[in-house]
Amino acid sequence: CHGRVNDKHFHDDVDVESVFVIVQSRSRGSRLNIIIVAEGAIDRHGQHITSDFVKDNRAERKRLNIIIVAEGAIDSHNKAITPDYIKELVVRCLGFDTRVTILGHVQRGGTPSAFDRILASRMGVEAVLALLEASANTPACVVSLVGNQAVRLPLMECVQMTQEVQKAMDEKKFEEAVRLRGRSFENNLSTYRLLSYRRPDSELPNSTFNVAVLNVGAPAAGMNAAVRSAVRVGITEGHKMFAVSDGFEGFYKGQIKEIKWGDVGGWTGQGGSLLGTKRTLPGKHLDKIAEQMRIHNINALLVIGGFEAFESLLELYEARADYEEFCIPMCMLPATISNNVPGTDLSIGADTSLNAIVETCDRIKQSASGTKRRVFIIETMGGYCGYLATVGGLAAGADTVYIYEEPFDIRDLQANVEHLTQKMKTSIQRGLVLRNENCNENYTTDFIYQLYTEEGRGVFDCRKNILGHMQQGGAPSPFDRNFGTKVAAKAIQWVTRTLKESYKGGRVFANSEETACLLGMRRRAMVFQPVSQLRDETDFVHRIPQEQWWLKLRPLMKILAKYKTSYDVSDSGQLEHVTRFRTKESNTSSAI
Repeated sequence: CHGRVNDKHFHDDVDVESVFVIVQSRSRGSRLNIIIVAEGAIDRHGQHITSDFVKDNRAERKRLNIIIVAEGAIDSHNKAITPDYIKELVVRCLGFDTRVTILGHVQRGGTPSAFDRILASRMGVEAVLALLEASANTPACVVSLVGNQAVRLPLMECVQMTQEVQKAMDEKKFEEAVRLRGRSFENNLSTYRLLSYRRPDSELPNSTFNVAVLNVGAPAAGMNAAVRSAVRVGITEGHKMFAVSDGFEGFYKGQIKEIKWGDVGGWTGQGGSLLGTKRTLPGKHLDKIAEQMRIHNINALLVIGGFEAFESLLELYEARADYEEFCIPMCMLPATISNNVPGTDLSIGADTSLNAIVETCDRIKQSASGTKRRVFIIETMGGYCGYLATVGGLAAGADTVYIYEEPFDIRDLQANVEHLTQKMKTSIQRGLVLRNENCNENYTTDFIYQLYTEEGRGVFDCRKNILGHMQQGGAPSPFDRNFGTKVAAKAIQWVTRTLKESYKGGRVFANSEETACLLGMRRRAMVFQPVSQLRDETDFVHRIPQEQWWLKLRPLMKILAKYKTSYDVSDSGQLEHVTRFRTKESNTSSAI
């Protein structure tokens, strides 16, 4: 790792439970497996490294241990800690064969991910708007992103905050340095602490609650990371965790078993759904599901999935009047490549799918390098939701993107062909057209391919490609791993609070709409929203939200494709002050 831990890449491609790193924890005297970062010093004698963590890991037949050291790592006396020193300590004290690898500038190179491309495009626009709106008295600002909302922060306040971090480290105030780094850095660190080490049973809270976790709908990369996080946070909270195989179909068939801390080891980097997932809705099997909940005494439910998961939670909520078993805390985490669930700007799995689309588009365009002028017609998944096509098109540099949310006719197609033909004659050699699979029942991919082929005859030729299920598979991206991990941890903590509030008369009874929620990102915050309230924001026929934030990116895509159009500035950021201090949380888990 570099001296700063990148927010969205904190867990990265490393199996988190095998990463043994160290962060300052002297005040609690606890033993932690964390990353050695500059903001968290350790004892020079290496007692954390020579504790039972690595030895216990080997005793459990895990052959690999990874220690990550940031280039600015220091000990409690502000002396540098190097990888070679850590190696010598492990070899001398534990006798394990150890190798040192310094990543160096490999971390700086490579092709940018879809997230980085979109982030750069959005921040570029925000920077231009900030300049256009600035006056002689406007302070210099830094364009940033909080959640999914662009913000502007005074440059000098940001510089001062950075200086205060260094000052706190020089004064050996390492916990204060972590807080000064910002909420995201601190929360990532807190999440890691929570998940990396299983506390002894004697140190766990007393809880008699049983929490079930299941996946519903199509598989999405990052589901397994979310399940792992939910299971481990639930165990840390003292609950007994149950895994349901094959969604609600497995639920009513009784495919329910207790899942332990070690059962989810190595799940973070696994694609698909290791629990198994089906699109079956619970509506036709409510009696059997209620019976299974009685048998296993399920007190809370965490559903991870896409639009089917949203519909399932609605059905369970509406059935509460007839089934007391469903009067329990229920939470849904959006996990779908289509990103078509209401109540959230982002879904687990969508980033991995976008990376697959962008990488494929890059390769397809490169295949025509050095040849005659060529246009590629590419079909993406997403149902009626045009998120993948639009955002993927913006990241890949598409000339035109056809989606259901923005109706088009033959005149629009003709204008697009003429525009692309003119560009081909004057500048570009390759064109890229993306089409959402359900954008129009008549203007199919074959129709658009034949139209462009005929109208572009003599100027360019065409090729078509249907990406299909390659958008759904593969290992989850660092963003989806981290996102799934953090939202699942937050969801289980909400479940714990709600269970305590609902526990009366020796049983759990949660019947209000606030106890059946979806956890989603709305602009800059993660918000728990009752599914009953989201019903009115949903187009159930086409399985999409009625309002979608990414539609505001379409004018930007057209501008970059050299269309003459206007850009909506109503959602531009405003100048804010840097949040200098945050109240220290009473415990680690509440900071997530």
